[in-house]
Amino acid sequence: MNLEDIILELKHISKYYPGVAALNDVSLSVRRGEIHALIGENGAGKSTLIKACSGAIEPSGGEIIVNGKSFKSMTPKISEENGIGVIYQEFNLVGDLTVAENIFLGRAIRKGIRVDFSSMEKEAKKILDSLHMKISPSALVKNLTVGYQQMVEIAKAMSQKAGILIMDEPSAPLTSAEVENMFAIVDLLKKNGVTIIYISHRLEEIFRLSDRITVLRDGQYITTLNTKESNTDELIKHMVGRQLQEVYPKRDPNCIQEGVTFEAKNVCGNGDTDISLKIHKGEVLGLGGLVGAGRTEFAEMVFGARRKTSGEFFFKGKPFDPKTPKEAIETGIGLVPEDRKAKGALLGLTIQENINMPVYHRISKASVIDKKRARRTARQYKEELTIKTPSIDQIVKNLSGGNQQKVILAKWLAAESELLIFDEPTRGIDVGAKQEIYTLINSLVEQGKAILMISSEMEELMGMSDRIIVLAEGRVSGEIFQSEFNQETIMQMASKERKDG
Repeated sequence: MNLEDIILELKHISKYYPGVAALNDVSLSVRRGEIHALIGENGAGKSTLIKACSGAIEPSGGEIIVNGKSFKSMTPKISEENGIGVIYQEFNLVGDLTVAENIFLGRAIRKGIRVDFSSMEKEAKKILDSLHMKISPSALVKNLTVGYQQMVEIAKAMSQKAGILIMDEPSAPLTSAEVENMFAIVDLLKKNGVTIIYISHRLEEIFRLSDRITVLRDGQYITTLNTKESNTDELIKHMVGRQLQEVYPKRDPNCIQEGVTFEAKNVCGNGDTDISLKIHKGEVLGLGGLVGAGRTEFAEMVFGARRKTSGEFFFKGKPFDPKTPKEAIETGIGLVPEDRKAKGALLGLTIQENINMPVYHRISKASVIDKKRARRTARQYKEELTIKTPSIDQIVKNLSGGNQQKVILAKWLAAESELLIFDEPTRGIDVGAKQEIYTLINSLVEQGKAILMISSEMEELMGMSDRIIVLAEGRVSGEIFQSEFNQETIMQMASKERKDG
């Protein structure tokens, strides 16, 4: 490989935090014009590595070489000047500004001292047109879909003449149609000579888009492979350091018991209409449907985060009507939400504080918390759920996505919840951590817990559920038992149109 072919080289990059080696002597090269995938489990060091490239963090050691220029560390300004653009999972856009204003944010085109809005819109349109993006430069960003907002981020990077575009989990917030649009834009960027570093947990995307794949594990470089010469099993083995025998681990088929833990009768509200279902003790009931079908809305009504307008809930045979999440928690219900960062965990608090949050009233006397008991509880669930952290005093936002999910689950186990609602339990989580979550779910139902699991991943829904209820436009459109699971049947149910009257 000629040196001229290398656009970005990372040599011996390390980053140390107290008690943690986020990166340990990582070296890799990215070729000009390729799509280079970067994969690994949560906590493998992917985000830390791209932050070192973008100047968001300063490495503890090593060298970054861009187009032959060597840097011990970057700043955001130096990174941009050297043609590196980054699209993070959380977009860096201002909703109340227009598309054009966001594309030129901090770099407004001016006539004298005045901002030249007309010229900015013309230049923005040129960039959008060149990327085949049908977006009005004058539209407010807050009125765009997530998919279009992502396109604005890409256009912004291109306006900065980015020769290297780093995309961090770009498909995570997108619908299937938006993902296809994003793929088309990635292909076009490559055709136009842009080098792309593509980070994703979805291995099918990696094989669809990339030329080469670099695997990180536990902050260390493992290998770089030619995509065409690799396969899913090989990647998983490199990522997790072991062979995963089964994606969906088997569980005892006799888990399901006669007792009904939860029942909904003719429940309406929040866009849902006439929903009736039962969940037995020791059962995983899958809740399927397309985006907007009303699955999350139903879960939030059960959890008391939204109010139903009619119908009845029963918990262990007794009527209950939670007006707040606190009432639901006290009844014995826990929710692992779709958006774990905004609704699931208090990211600024420690693991210990998060795990004990629902039980502080039990371990306090006269408003004084029994700290020894709190630490004992946190340590217990850290060990039981194998939460990877040097200490229960670690701030939750510093954990990987999979470990954040385990902390959320730990607090509901500490609260002794009997019905656990998992809303997209493995979204944004790598394949190794996914299997750990599936194993935990199996363990819970074997203990007699009832599980309501919402998932947009069809394989996951069928792989983990004992029975599936499908919603379409806020109504139950079908029920299917494990022996009859069929992807086409479920999709037909999910696609049913509402027929009123």
